[in-house]
Amino acid sequence: MLNFTPISFQSSDGLALYARDYAAQADETRPLAPLPAHLPVICLHGLTRNSADFDELAPAIARMGRRVIAPDVRGRGHSARDANPDNYNPNVYAADVAKLLHDLGIARAVFVGTSMGGLITMTLAMRHLDLIAGAVLNDVGPVLSTRGLARIAGYAGRCNTLSSWQDAAGYLKDINACAFPDSPDEEWDKWARRAFEPDAAGKLALRYDPNIALALQAGKLRPSSLASRMAFRRLAHRRPTLLVRGALSDLVEPDQVAWMRRAAPTMEYTEVPNVGHAPMLTEPEALGAIRQFLSRLP
Repeated sequence: MLNFTPISFQSSDGLALYARDYAAQADETRPLAPLPAHLPVICLHGLTRNSADFDELAPAIARMGRRVIAPDVRGRGHSARDANPDNYNPNVYAADVAKLLHDLGIARAVFVGTSMGGLITMTLAMRHLDLIAGAVLNDVGPVLSTRGLARIAGYAGRCNTLSSWQDAAGYLKDINACAFPDSPDEEWDKWARRAFEPDAAGKLALRYDPNIALALQAGKLRPSSLASRMAFRRLAHRRPTLLVRGALSDLVEPDQVAWMRRAAPTMEYTEVPNVGHAPMLTEPEALGAIRQFLSRLP
């Protein structure tokens, strides 16, 4: 049984897009108390992922009394693929998110952005800061490690169709075990069912357009830029911001964390032990930090 309502909406350029809408839930300890008027939370996934990555975090946040919206970014999941690969960039993604909020009548929200989702959040800060009440950046920032970018470029958009769920789980374990060394086999199977779907021939294909990775494979995504650093400062100086980092991360390494904390001394920070890029945010350290962060926001 679904614990969310599927949403269909249209981008400004006419692409059919999809999101999950999790309704705020009453406090289990005070079931008859009216729901507080908290701002909603927008969860934005990573480059090759989709909204299903939040199928544990989103209900947990909903139980804090907040509505949660988790879109499939264009080219992923149930959202349509774009015939123009040049549109697979944070500026277009940010415009899609702004359109979704406009269509839903949401004037302000708290953003949780994993990897690419964090880049989208920083892009929104430059264009629509009024939409952002606070932000959680999950293992991402305006300065990134070339080591992590190279690793992601090595697998993104390069997987052929597979024959079984066991093969799909094995593929995901091969490319992610360095980041999740303690994950049991059942976790990889769960990931596989989020990341793959049967195609017309009955094979299992990844739930994204391989063209989403073209810019990364071509080296167009730079480890840092003046624009990204300005976007981060605008976000972290003007809105409450929490950085969550996996202790094993090869994308946001200690040098990048140090830069971000110097650039934004008021930014909150938490680290998830024995996890790399990127934490699922259901780990006790991450979820606890998010709970505390949200408790201080409207």
